[in-house]
Amino acid sequence: MSSLTKRIILLLAAASAMGPAAMQILLPALPVIKETFAVSDDVAQLTLSLSMFAIAVGTLFYGPLSDKYGRKPVIMSGMVITLLGSIFCFVASSIELLILGRFVQAFGGAAGLVIARAIVRDVYGGEDAARVIATLVMVMVVIPMLSPAVGGELMARFGWESVFLVMAALSIFIALSIGRHLPETLAHPVPFEGARAMLVTYLSLFRSRAFCGYAFCVTFVSVVFFSFISAAPEIMVSVFGRPPTEYGYYFIMIPLGFMAGNYVARRFGRRVDMDRMIAWGGCIAIGGILLAMVIQLLGFKQPVALFAPIALAVFGNGITLPNAQAAAINEFPQVAGSASGLTGFLQMAVSAVAAQSVALIFNGTAFPLLLMMFAAASLSLLCFNLGVMNKGVVSEAVVEASD
Repeated sequence: MSSLTKRIILLLAAASAMGPAAMQILLPALPVIKETFAVSDDVAQLTLSLSMFAIAVGTLFYGPLSDKYGRKPVIMSGMVITLLGSIFCFVASSIELLILGRFVQAFGGAAGLVIARAIVRDVYGGEDAARVIATLVMVMVVIPMLSPAVGGELMARFGWESVFLVMAALSIFIALSIGRHLPETLAHPVPFEGARAMLVTYLSLFRSRAFCGYAFCVTFVSVVFFSFISAAPEIMVSVFGRPPTEYGYYFIMIPLGFMAGNYVARRFGRRVDMDRMIAWGGCIAIGGILLAMVIQLLGFKQPVALFAPIALAVFGNGITLPNAQAAAINEFPQVAGSASGLTGFLQMAVSAVAAQSVALIFNGTAFPLLLMMFAAASLSLLCFNLGVMNKGVVSEAVVEASD
């Protein structure tokens, strides 16, 4: 296969979006879930943070499995697991069962998130992979980032449980479409010899300073975003005094910023090298967060005063993320699935901790959130710089582990 058709890129984008969309569609309902089950903020927050952790765990397994058994059967299996988890959530009668169902749902959704990037790397190389991943992410991001608005409308009209029926229907549609339209792109399967061999491969990847630099850059870029989405619904209610359904509409500014950043990454991908794009995006993200801090210090308490500068920060993230993801995977194309999986695990595991931490440090203002986002954006740029300085230091152990 020389290239992917637009139809298949759209299909991969939809599959990639399932995990994040399932996670974010419930965001407007978090205050309602807290009241429905009579639980505290941090317990209700587990429906989000443990979903993120489930995606993190799933990415570790789906990558190596797809390297051995092929991309198509593994991604289809993930959609089936998402379907089962969505049904379980719909019938859950307690907060514990709801959290468990959300874990299963998100674990299945992780398959598309990992394997779509590996499929792109199967077909393209180098700068072209970064451009296609930027296109993939730009399309993919529409579904999960608009899902809070959809979730808010579903909650208002049919009750918050209805979001799970929508996710179940989407899982069925995507699974059937993949079965019909997606070709197998894995040319040379890599033997999978169990958990020990998988661990050896991951440890070998960690020995590459360049891979770590890019992977942790991706990780902390994700922390910026997930910290915001985990805290913003409560800030809308507690700080700005707005109903939770309004969150989804203000949130639309965030995907627009991210998509604009993805467009820049795609538009200038052939003219500007990936490392420079990553650095530019990181600086813009830090600037946007600092602007949000200044506006809050000046006493502006309207939602747009928070969401607009964060949209600027996310614009920077939209430039950084596809380039850093492609660069991390490009370090070791012979184990693209494993490299993509490890990158995804770091993204979601650290973001899950950050999302739960935001609920614990919330003090009735937006400042704990903004300070965490600023720290994450700064760490992202620092990790990237440390990795680039040592880009020539690459361990041959990854190649040996995959043989």
